Amino acid sequence: MDLIKMTTPLVEMDGDEMTRILWKMIKEELILPFVDLKTEYYDLGLEHRNETDDKVTFDSAYATQKYGVAVKCATITPNAARVDEYKLKEMWKSPNGTIRAILDGTVFRAPIVVKGIEPCVKNWKKPITIARHAYGDVYKGSEMKIPGAGKVELVYTDDKGNETKELVHTFEGSGVVQGMHNLNDSIESFARSCFHYALDTKQDLWFATKDTISKKYDHSFKDIFQEIYDAEYDDKFKAAGIEYFYTLIDDAVARVMKSEGGYIWACKNYDGDVMSDMISSAFGSLAMMTSVLVSPDGKFEYEAAHGTVQRHYYKHLKGEETSTNSVATIFAWSGALAKRGELDGNQELSDFANKLERATIDTIESGLMTKDLALITSLENPKVLNSEDFIKAIRVKLEKLI
Repeated sequence: MDLIKMTTPLVEMDGDEMTRILWKMIKEELILPFVDLKTEYYDLGLEHRNETDDKVTFDSAYATQKYGVAVKCATITPNAARVDEYKLKEMWKSPNGTIRAILDGTVFRAPIVVKGIEPCVKNWKKPITIARHAYGDVYKGSEMKIPGAGKVELVYTDDKGNETKELVHTFEGSGVVQGMHNLNDSIESFARSCFHYALDTKQDLWFATKDTISKKYDHSFKDIFQEIYDAEYDDKFKAAGIEYFYTLIDDAVARVMKSEGGYIWACKNYDGDVMSDMISSAFGSLAMMTSVLVSPDGKFEYEAAHGTVQRHYYKHLKGEETSTNSVATIFAWSGALAKRGELDGNQELSDFANKLERATIDTIESGLMTKDLALITSLENPKVLNSEDFIKAIRVKLEKLI
């Protein structure tokens, strides 16, 4: 069989621990036998990040800006224990955070729906994609404990020294206070990324905040979204047959629980953090979630939604068998290959990516799966496969589809 040709490379970001092991298996079993793979390779494994003073992470993000599509393996964000374990020069920042900041991107996460892994909410039939703003709010908040009676104010001092004050609260006793912020530029990028992704995936887009209570902060989000939609996207959405609408966050939650799914739900930073965990748990597993970072100018970075599976990696190092779910990592590759094919007008590559996803789902639905899925499936008598055999079982299905 002739290998499928690629004209433009993917940016390939290798990672850490068990997902790095799976990464190699996936390439060798599911991609290289079928695709003349072209990638610009960056090793984001923690040891190499340390060797390069984390320059490799920045280089991979700049390459993504150049080529437009990247695929990323899960990586370690070091804590104090990791600094000692890997003898790091310093506690390097999250690669995801660095890449997200350079691309000015929004993270979209959606469950991979498979028969036999039913969501807890019975009427959910289609994936619900969470679009999470990734800047500001409580994550960059300033906090203070108030020891006793007194007054707390917000004070803005402009570059000429003029002050504007807003009373927060007059305390009669002890308490706590928090100040948080956001940036119009960041909100605008968030909005454009959401509108772009909705058009790309042809899904309705919801946006939800609490503007009835937060009449300036949340209302600014609402207004910016609406202004950009009206000026740049209204005609495009109508032509695509999709809808954008705003609703209160509490109304959105109620609508989500009664819906069948099949839309994008855009949330502010904290709301997105909470709701993405709810969606992933209710649909089954983080190992069955796609994650794609989308920049407002249409650059894409695909990855798994989960971490490096440290516990399984230590078992692997001891020579013990693991049954690690590789589905999200496979879908990171298929997503990137499909997008590369779309942008390059390479239908054969896009078709291959779709068949890879179909083969993965067919394998699970036939009763062949990793241990984590066997514990929650409604299928009778599932067969538990180890990490490598699961990937090889997918290859059998893939070869039949091709």
